[in-house]
Amino acid sequence: MRQLTKAGCKKVFREVASGAKTDRAQLRRTLAQLVAGDVLMVTRLDRLARSTRDLLNTLAAIGDKKAGFRSLGDTWADTTTAHGRLTLTVLGGLAEFERELIRARTGEGRARAVARGVKMGRKPKLTAHQQREAPLRREKRAPMREIARSYNVSHSTIFRLSG
Repeated sequence: MRQLTKAGCKKVFREVASGAKTDRAQLRRTLAQLVAGDVLMVTRLDRLARSTRDLLNTLAAIGDKKAGFRSLGDTWADTTTAHGRLTLTVLGGLAEFERELIRARTGEGRARAVARGVKMGRKPKLTAHQQREAPLRREKRAPMREIARSYNVSHSTIFRLSG
């Protein structure tokens, strides 16, 4: 805290929750108090966030308030300078690229699983026999809610089978 006071900070907030947590009350209050032109300063980046995604989300929240960000221990992390903004933009681009790669790999993995016959999604509440039987009961004018109750499902499940 002394470092921040020496650096010229007018208000100093002290967070006691772990930086590994993304939802911290003191950080939330600090971000809520930011106004345009303010600069949020931390002693080290790991005091603010433990993951790149968390850091980028927090920096986006600061940017949305038209405020700046500086880390005393990591001089490259300074959105008040052009060089700092460039570095953080590149970091953000790399994180976005990584997310896209993960999304592509996940999609490919799903496609391979489906090709092997793996069923995706939730297990059906009704057996194949019940799925065939429910529309037949509906044709015989049985009330939809009664059919649903007998299978312990909602009436909308029965309705989707009938359509």
